Amino acid sequence: MAQTTEVLVFGSAIIDFICYTPRLPKPGETLHGHRFQTGYGGKGANQCVAAARLGSRTALVAKLGADTFGGDYLRQLRDVEGINVEHVQQLEGQTTGVAQIAVSEGGENNIIIVVGANSMLSSCDVAHADALFQEAKVLVCQLETPIEATLTALKSFRGVSIVNAAPAMENTPRELLQLAGIFCVNESEAALMTQMASIETVEQAQTATAKLIEMGANTVVITLGKLGAVFGSADSKGGEYRHVPAPHVPAEKVVDTTGAGDAFIGALAHNIARHAKGKLEDHIAAACAVASQSVQLPGTQASFPRT
Repeated sequence: MAQTTEVLVFGSAIIDFICYTPRLPKPGETLHGHRFQTGYGGKGANQCVAAARLGSRTALVAKLGADTFGGDYLRQLRDVEGINVEHVQQLEGQTTGVAQIAVSEGGENNIIIVVGANSMLSSCDVAHADALFQEAKVLVCQLETPIEATLTALKSFRGVSIVNAAPAMENTPRELLQLAGIFCVNESEAALMTQMASIETVEQAQTATAKLIEMGANTVVITLGKLGAVFGSADSKGGEYRHVPAPHVPAEKVVDTTGAGDAFIGALAHNIARHAKGKLEDHIAAACAVASQSVQLPGTQASFPRT
């Protein structure tokens, strides 16, 4: 008898084209890079792979193009990562989504995304995958696919839902905040959503957490890179928003931060699914540890640790 799904991801699948260069280019500037590679990405697939590599039984609901990239990706998810891809569909007349990524020697990056087939993910796909929505323990969503479908997915799920609100929306729908069990963003995304100039300290992240809760969020997690994460809930006593530090990674060991956020989300979902009675603070600490490992290797999914 097949085992039930623990982590269900409803989201994007994108092929990464990664250029490694001494520094990021300025506007209008052409630079020589020193290495190029292709990789499998998209926040939805990334987070699903991250959870699967940690041992979770995972399933993905996503769209790919009916092209070579899509066929290769489908086989990678199914045969290499062991993910349930019953509801990953290749669409005729659509291209697989792509991301152009530049990575500097210091590990910084910038990314341009063309979503392609991802734009076709719809509310109908939620209904088609109803059995998965009924059995999974944790649902993970992002904002690289149509928001209407994401809202339907959240309304249809009764377990713990995690919304990684990336790419960030300046005018975040209140309904999205309210439907998410856990609303997770990084510092730049949180700053955009809360109209703060920047978030560079734990204290500023705590302020942003309070603002997001005022906007309708239930539980908020703001990731802060090497500083770890800040979290808080609408029912936090006295408005206490706690800081969870990340393991220290020496600067010379930081290779590529591209996949760190997705490694964090996948690990958070895995730990919540496997340790449902555990404390959120402990789940976040475990996720920070996984993200800290990922920045020490190049690539996105290629950097995710396996257990």
